[in-house]
Formats: sequence, structure tokens, C-alpha cells
Amino acid sequence: MTSLPPAPVKPYPEDSIEKIAYKIAESLADYLPVMNDRNRLGFNLYRHLKGEGDDIETIVRTNKFTIEKISREELINLIKQKIQEVQKVD
Repeated sequence: MTSLPPAPVKPYPEDSIEKIAYKIAESLADYLPVMNDRNRLGFNLYRHLKGEGDDIETIVRTNKFTIEKISREELINLIKQKIQEVQKVD
């Protein structure tokens, strides 16, 4: 019995909103050790950047992330700072 090869995956361009959101989330791996938490954060940041999602405080508060080495408020400020850095480049 044989199976077909997987469908090819076309990665998002580096300047796409999706790539930016998930890159910000991955950059916080020291503070969000659980990969699923970073994936949820990336999705919520994507929605936030598109103008559809919640503000950063609500995202961090309602998703119940496992946060280490930093306080919740410091994480919120760090995420806001990273978003501002990305928006300055655009």
C-alpha cells in the first residue's frame, strides 16, 4: 500500500501580517515556554494586527498563558513594544 506525498506548502512572505504575528509570538519563547501558548498568541496577534481582534491586555488576560520569568504587565508592555517596532518599519 502506498500513499501520496504531502501537498506542497507555500510559506507566507516575510512581510505578511501572518508571518509578523507569529514571529513576534516565537520571539517570546523565553517567557511563554508552551508552544501552544505561542501559537494562540500568534493567532490573536494576527487578528489584532488586522483590526479584528482584542487589545493586547485582553489577549493576555483571557488566554491564560503559562508565563515565566516576567510579570503579566511586563509581557503586555513587551508585546506592545514589539508591535510598535514592526509598525515603524512599515
